[in-house]
Amino acid sequence: MNYWGILVGGVFVVGLGLIGWQALQPSVAVQGHSMVPPDTSEIAQGAALVDVILPAELSADAQIGKRGFEVACAECHGQNAAGQNGIAPPLVHITYEPNHHGDAAFILAAQNGVRAHHWNFGNMPPVDGVTQADVKFITQYIRELQRANGIE
Repeated sequence: MNYWGILVGGVFVVGLGLIGWQALQPSVAVQGHSMVPPDTSEIAQGAALVDVILPAELSADAQIGKRGFEVACAECHGQNAAGQNGIAPPLVHITYEPNHHGDAAFILAAQNGVRAHHWNFGNMPPVDGVTQADVKFITQYIRELQRANGIE
């Protein structure tokens, strides 16, 4: 066997060993940010899923976004994006932090809808009548709510 055969074989064996080692490691979930939907069985149907602390002041863009949210989103996502059990998740939640769901995710969700994946409330349909500009203002409102609640 030549040098290259031994080298390739060694890399292959080491790679298989690493894959096996990684498969045996316990999964580590960030506090409150797992892919397992939270248990909401103790919360009344339609009740808010989180307590939202309101910022002392909203920026001008967030104020516009708040009005847009109240018209297009609050019916499902609840007042101040606190969610509604059995209907829609809270957007003031670690699941929707900017590093996990960027601003573009909100635009895509409004335009195309979203297949249920973090919560057990079913799929979100597209939101009729909102533009990308509307969603950008709404997202600014949500981000300011998130920051006021320690979600960066």
